[in-house]
Amino acid sequence: MRRGEQMNPEVDAYLSNARRWQGEISKLREIVLGCGLIEDFKWRQPCYTADGGVVLLISSFKEYCALAFFKGALLQDPRAILVAPGANSQAVRQARFTSVQQIAALEPVVKAYIDEAVAVEKAGLKIKKNPDVAIPEEFQSKLAEIPSLDAAFAALTPGRRRAYLMYFAQPKQSKTRASRIEKCAPRILAGKGLDDDYRAMKK
Repeated sequence: MRRGEQMNPEVDAYLSNARRWQGEISKLREIVLGCGLIEDFKWRQPCYTADGGVVLLISSFKEYCALAFFKGALLQDPRAILVAPGANSQAVRQARFTSVQQIAALEPVVKAYIDEAVAVEKAGLKIKKNPDVAIPEEFQSKLAEIPSLDAAFAALTPGRRRAYLMYFAQPKQSKTRASRIEKCAPRILAGKGLDDDYRAMKK
């Protein structure tokens, strides 16, 4: 870690309460902070930014922990370590790990990927997404966190996907957007559109 880098106390608490991958997440955190990123805690996981934009998350899953690059689709990936977290993931790519030893062996590679991701963010590069309604960062994070939600969202009709994205993007505050996403997640997992119940009542 570079001198002067700040550790976010919310991430400290998250790590102390982690039930799995504690050592692996600590090692990834050390590497990420050493690359000069700003540490935050969003969407119930460590979040790292550069120039105000989200670069990556450190995520914990049952079978692995991961660095989730928000614009990973733009990275070169010469070592082929990045995977899409789900069928609907147009931007996010994960580098997955299952041991501290694996992370340590790949540390130079991981640092190079992080440096490239920072350069992508600072250059203001954008990913052309389909559908044409932008996916809010909060929902993008949730899709990366829950692959089953990603798959369920991809299975919806284009009109239903568009309606959800427009609804999620409306609020100005991130907290409100996240609340809407949390409330709608069970509907998406059930294969329902935003207005399905209302339309059924009108029949």
